[in-house]
Amino acid sequence: MAGAHSTTVRSRRINLRATGRQEELIRTGAETSGLSVTDFILNSACLQAEHVLADKREFIASPQQWKAFVEALDRPARVKPELVRLFSKTSAEPRTRK
Repeated sequence: MAGAHSTTVRSRRINLRATGRQEELIRTGAETSGLSVTDFILNSACLQAEHVLADKREFIASPQQWKAFVEALDRPARVKPELVRLFSKTSAEPRTRK
């Protein structure tokens, strides 16, 4: 993981509040890992952030899923009358509720 043992100077502060149970768990995890509480929290938070962001940027597909995806992309677009009607309205037109 990038920055785990970096020599970059930390100049930013992040304030956190935790329950007693959370603090105890984090301290125990840090001690067991041989890390300071700060390093443990930052490493854990950065790893989680990388997973969340990767989930938004990278998609893993089996060969069959990839083939189906590419085939769907390669198919010609179909005109959908409902969308044509929707996009042909001006934004000033009042909407009717059904």
